[in-house]
Amino acid sequence: MIPWLADNSPFPLLESALQEPNGLLAAGGDLSPERLLAAYRQGIFPWYSEGQPILWWSPDPRMVLFPDELKISRSLAKRLRNSDYEVRFDMAFRDVMLACAETQRPQQDGTWITADIIDAYCKLHELGYAHSAETWIDGRLMGGVYGVAIGHMFYGESMFHHVADASKIAFVHMVQRLKQQGFELIDCQMKTSHLASLGAREITRAEFSQRLAELVNYIHP
Repeated sequence: MIPWLADNSPFPLLESALQEPNGLLAAGGDLSPERLLAAYRQGIFPWYSEGQPILWWSPDPRMVLFPDELKISRSLAKRLRNSDYEVRFDMAFRDVMLACAETQRPQQDGTWITADIIDAYCKLHELGYAHSAETWIDGRLMGGVYGVAIGHMFYGESMFHHVADASKIAFVHMVQRLKQQGFELIDCQMKTSHLASLGAREITRAEFSQRLAELVNYIHP
């Protein structure tokens, strides 16, 4: 059994998360900016389907990308050198989320990016915590990625593409921008072959929590 969160109740200790399904920690609560920011500061994120209660997760191990370890394949490097696209930041945040919600993914029935999730993260965007990178081609949004930034920690949430490599282009530009700004770690949550191909790897929850505690409390000079 997992605990049910009342309005003001804190999250349980991460060590109490279930092993199966991996990382399920709690249910309930809300998607207010205060609750979401408190979750991310502890390495917890919401993930649930329409019709389910809000479920909170902290998996072990954790998939992360160190910006210095970003891998760019030869074909992607060639694509990045083309000048037929433009990358913009935070110009179409809600549209990126909507496109991510509509993207069909293997072995996934429906989407976890519900209307409530979209509204909640758009509030974080308005508050300056959530950001998007967008690939535009011929004036049309063709790919993108969004996530949450706290201190010098970035939490990648989802990405989409309508043409080949459009999401990777946005992701690479996002990582390079974060690196320039001093971000040291990008949370990728769960392992996928796609993320691994870009250089992401797994670390233990304990190591993730230790690094997280330092990065989220970074104060910009």
